[in-house]
Amino acid sequence: MLEVSIIRNQKDRVVEGFQKRNLNDAAIAELDNIIALDDERKSVQTSLDSILAEGNALSKEIGELFKSGKQAEAAELKEKVASLKETTKELENRHKEIKDQIEEKLLSLPNVPHTSVPKGKTPEENEVFKAWDKEIPQLHANALAHWDLAEKYDLFSLPLGVQLTGSGFPVYKGKGAKLQRALISFFLDEATNAGFQEIIPPLLVNRHSARGTGQLPDKEGQMYYCEKDDLYLIPTAEVPVTNLYRDALVSVDELPIKMTAYTPCFRREAGSYGADVKGLNRVHQFDKVEVVVIEHPEKSYDTLMTMVDHVEGLLKKLELPYRILRLCGGDMGFNSALTFDFEVFSMAQKKWLEVSSVSNFESFQANRMVLRFKDTDGKNKLAHTLNGSALALARIVASLLENNQTEDGIVIPEVLRRYTGFEKI
Repeated sequence: MLEVSIIRNQKDRVVEGFQKRNLNDAAIAELDNIIALDDERKSVQTSLDSILAEGNALSKEIGELFKSGKQAEAAELKEKVASLKETTKELENRHKEIKDQIEEKLLSLPNVPHTSVPKGKTPEENEVFKAWDKEIPQLHANALAHWDLAEKYDLFSLPLGVQLTGSGFPVYKGKGAKLQRALISFFLDEATNAGFQEIIPPLLVNRHSARGTGQLPDKEGQMYYCEKDDLYLIPTAEVPVTNLYRDALVSVDELPIKMTAYTPCFRREAGSYGADVKGLNRVHQFDKVEVVVIEHPEKSYDTLMTMVDHVEGLLKKLELPYRILRLCGGDMGFNSALTFDFEVFSMAQKKWLEVSSVSNFESFQANRMVLRFKDTDGKNKLAHTLNGSALALARIVASLLENNQTEDGIVIPEVLRRYTGFEKI
């Protein structure tokens, strides 16, 4: 959620950022509406403070009059205080109404893109920030897509998932299951070695948590909802892990706070059909290791690049062809100020598959969660939050199976062999 002070004091930057997101004039006009409401809120607060001060002064005066035996004068002032209390109640109600209106409008507005975010409306307009420095190798003539490899070597089954649950819920088996577990362990070990504290969070969160990281109201239609308990299945570990610090005030000496978590993730992905979502390309349940950082605002962009380097290092160790994209305004998430997407090249499908997003949300989530730190100047300030997939397994598995296939099996990357216990499928 944007800070009103940013909308008021940096309006030109906010408008320019919204234009990068291709928002219409109505969305931009909301900025003036928010400022006008905030002006009214301040005016009501000033009146309220004045009346409260007057009421306190009169109450003291009434006490002195009673002590002096001036009952009639005291009774007259009591009537005035009673009238002030009615006015106070009206002003308090109006103040709350205005605050609620401002918050409702703020919740509908996305984050302001960083100055480095390129203009654009579609994924085709994203910038290639960095790419793999080797040639993409060619597969043998009889190479198969990962869904055919899965059937050939009995690694996972989508039909069994349909039988148990529905479309988009794969069942991993045998060496396919062991490869999945090996990747999770590898990613977690790499994260903890990089200084991230491992967390095992709940897979269900309440409305406050989903709102705190920006999934509500923006992404409510993509989340699985348990109506009876008013709980949501998590779309990413980012939600529960970041919310560990909701309503928190931390010391500047605690920053950065670095956390990692493995969780299954659940996304409805409504409207996802066709060849682009075949096999593991897009599923409703998938495993992911997430990294989350709470950081000082002055250091968050340096930390973002450190996180980008961390994810790149994972792909290098897996020897997967990759590229890093800086997302344009039109393709960037609602919460993000700057996002780098990682894609790996699927050699059998001959297409790029997104496997990670690494983002800086600046104070957008922290403002929703009231996540602050006490700075060296003694003032409480909003922290910056960052997160990244390190990594999402479904498409990593798809790419590993396809890119490492030979005529007589699938070769396991060397870095994973101590986790799988085998070198080849």
